Amino acid sequence: MADPPGCCSTCATCLLCPYSCQWITAKKEKRKGLRTTKYDCSWFFFLFGIFLFTLVWLYFAIIILNDFHNFNEFIFRQKKLWLDWSLVLLIATAVLISYSSVLLILALCLQLCGQPLKLHWVHKILLILTALVVAAAFTGLGIKWAEEWKSARISLQATGPFLHIGAVGGMTLLAWPLASFIYRTRSTGLRVFLLLVYCAAMIALYLAPLGITSPCIMEEKQLPPKPALVGHRGAPMLAPENTLMSLHKAVDCDVQVFETDVMVSADGVPFLMHDEELTRTTNVQSVFPERAALNSTAFNWTDLQQLDAGSWFLERRPFPTVQSLSPGDRKEAAEQRIPSLGQALEAAKQSNISIMFDLRPENHSDYQNFVNVTLEVILQSGIPLQQVLWLPDGFREDVKQQAPGVQHIYGRKRLKNEMEPVMHVNLPYQDMSSEEIRQYRQDNISVNLYVVNQPWLFSVLWCSGVSSVTTNACQVLKEMKHPIWLLPSSTYFMIWVVVDCVSFLVIIWAFFLMRKCSHRTRPAESETDVLLTKINSLMQE
Repeated sequence: MADPPGCCSTCATCLLCPYSCQWITAKKEKRKGLRTTKYDCSWFFFLFGIFLFTLVWLYFAIIILNDFHNFNEFIFRQKKLWLDWSLVLLIATAVLISYSSVLLILALCLQLCGQPLKLHWVHKILLILTALVVAAAFTGLGIKWAEEWKSARISLQATGPFLHIGAVGGMTLLAWPLASFIYRTRSTGLRVFLLLVYCAAMIALYLAPLGITSPCIMEEKQLPPKPALVGHRGAPMLAPENTLMSLHKAVDCDVQVFETDVMVSADGVPFLMHDEELTRTTNVQSVFPERAALNSTAFNWTDLQQLDAGSWFLERRPFPTVQSLSPGDRKEAAEQRIPSLGQALEAAKQSNISIMFDLRPENHSDYQNFVNVTLEVILQSGIPLQQVLWLPDGFREDVKQQAPGVQHIYGRKRLKNEMEPVMHVNLPYQDMSSEEIRQYRQDNISVNLYVVNQPWLFSVLWCSGVSSVTTNACQVLKEMKHPIWLLPSSTYFMIWVVVDCVSFLVIIWAFFLMRKCSHRTRPAESETDVLLTKINSLMQE
């Protein structure tokens, strides 16, 4: 194992104290003759693995922020507790990655100083707990939120080139402590093993761009038009969802379509509401406490009009943007009521935007009547039928007969040998690849993907050629005049070659300098060994 050569006593103490939880100076360590054993090395490699594990989880945590509002709604429906769990996720992840990063940096600095890597047992226990927590997080993600694995795959199209540069840079910096260890260790087998592993990793990283694909690697002139924006329940970051205020805020964000959800009251009035229960977005528990758990369709329109559909938005703050609302917007939000479909259609007609909606719940025994009542309201509203985008699959043929001008949006991909061609599809963004989007675009099929909130995701779909996206963050995506990044293939190739060449030269330089430093210490060590051998021989005589 590695011998601990001399090191600045103060620096060694500062490094050893937090890593080994012992206040031991470098001189004392040298007198004790402590060295980094194979057992210590195994714990270092375990620490390095935990760092990479938590780093991957940090990446996932950032990616799933796009969909985290859905998780908050899920927890509320299960536990009736509202909390922005994304803050909990980010804080916990930051603590784990910071802890493993600090320990790894300490270990690498200790190795450069030639000090023993005696990891304290408290750190060992905490590292094991970190591994279990992150493993549990990944397991839970795979069981309850499996579609996020697809989100991660899509995210690599946005981050792949930059992850490659970061990985090459990190592994290049690792050459310094690695070279220090290799030139100090006495184990030839371990030295060869580490060199082979490091070389294999670097070769894989150098060639990684061969497998990196992204729709944003293209010429500027090839960039498709910016996707149109569809307001998911309006502009839910700026106003209470599924209210007239939310519709008007969406119009201010230049959305072309107001996406909403429709239910039908007990007395036959279609109204805007997403959840089957009213508890999340109204004060039904205060007004009708004994009926709060009933389905939304169990209330008549008179009862629904008594409910406050805006105060919850100010109290629970479903998005951080609520804090920045003006006093006027706060007052308007507090005054919101549940709008009827007729009111929403009138507002959409006046604003000259389309309206797209689902009719819920589709498993209701009186669903056909819901369809007929909804169609009747649409036809009476006077809105141009081409501005109505119909999502429900139930009784679609009846809708085509009664309102032939309505545009039909399908929540599935097109089928082979389809009798009637599908012209508009509405799917989760995870369900369509960039290649499929391009093919649909070539075939003049409009593709709307939901729910897209983060600029990186919007950029990837923009480069892919998607027609429109449904979003909660229309005020953010409205301001985007260009994808976050766009690189011609020739420019990306040049960056790839330059990064790999610079990395290779730095690694060679690191090994050369560390070898030179190790040769300087060896004469002094050899003279000491000769002197000790002579003293030992004289004592034996």
